[in-house]
Amino acid sequence: MPSGHFGLCTEVTPQCPVQATTLGYYPNRGANVFFAVVFGICTLVTFLVGVNRKTWTFAFAVTAGFALETVGYIGRIILHNNPWSSTGFKIQIVCLILAPTLICAGIYLTLKHIALAISPHLSRLNPRLYTWLFIPFDIFCLVLQGVGGGVDASAETHPKLLPTGNNIIISGIVLQVVILSIFGLLSVDFFYRAKRYHGRDGDGDGDGDGEVVMGKKREQARVWRDRKFRIFVGAVSLAYLGILIRIAEMSGGWGNPVMQNEGLFIALEGVMVLYPAVLLSIFPPGIFFPQMSKLRSDYGKETALNEQSSSASLREGVSSGVEAGKAQ
Repeated sequence: MPSGHFGLCTEVTPQCPVQATTLGYYPNRGANVFFAVVFGICTLVTFLVGVNRKTWTFAFAVTAGFALETVGYIGRIILHNNPWSSTGFKIQIVCLILAPTLICAGIYLTLKHIALAISPHLSRLNPRLYTWLFIPFDIFCLVLQGVGGGVDASAETHPKLLPTGNNIIISGIVLQVVILSIFGLLSVDFFYRAKRYHGRDGDGDGDGDGEVVMGKKREQARVWRDRKFRIFVGAVSLAYLGILIRIAEMSGGWGNPVMQNEGLFIALEGVMVLYPAVLLSIFPPGIFFPQMSKLRSDYGKETALNEQSSSASLREGVSSGVEAGKAQ
């Protein structure tokens, strides 16, 4: 971070060399244009598919994350033209710090809907609580990192603020890594239990009684075995790992060696977020896991119909029993 008289620099000159900037180099124009364009395409694709397939919440969170990545790399393009640009630095630091947190929110949503579609009772946590517990923590981490990013951005002209901003960012990142780790453990546990449950029961009808219950379990087993569903789960799992690694590598704060080495930055910042973005765009839940949108609009109706059918069957059974008793 600039210090001393460098705090007054606005462009590269003999008195204000590029080596004295926060990054210490001219960001590569070609690489940053590439990332901005691909993230922009992912933003558009995710938004359109989300609207068309009615996966509203997932689309909103993930599209916002991809859009911030796009803008962040536009900030780096500005820095290529002028490494001392305060505007480019602020755009880059705020957008690239916040974007992965929003993508995480979309990933949290997937486990909730997967658990509801596969077998809710196999989840150690009520599936509907995933969003209520993890997303508020995610937002809190987002706020912490946003505040830290804002302080870091101000450090462009007030260098002494850099340690404070980095400490705030690191606090948010450490908390987010802990939350992501807990989420990962719950996910692994759920899929392990689901594999045992559906593998053991064959068609998913090992326990429970009644035609409605049996039909529902067969539907759950069908979803579990569906090839598209498994591809989607694989894509989300890889995306989760990429985001976890990306967030963990930021634990050194802005201005750490990774940020000042463009090769490492492209590998650990660019690629580790880009490949999850591409996976989630190519394998969107609206197409590969349609139950995610159906659960929003049709799941409640389907459950109500099932309950009505079950009640009718029960009444019919009781009536038959009474009539049989009278006949005797």
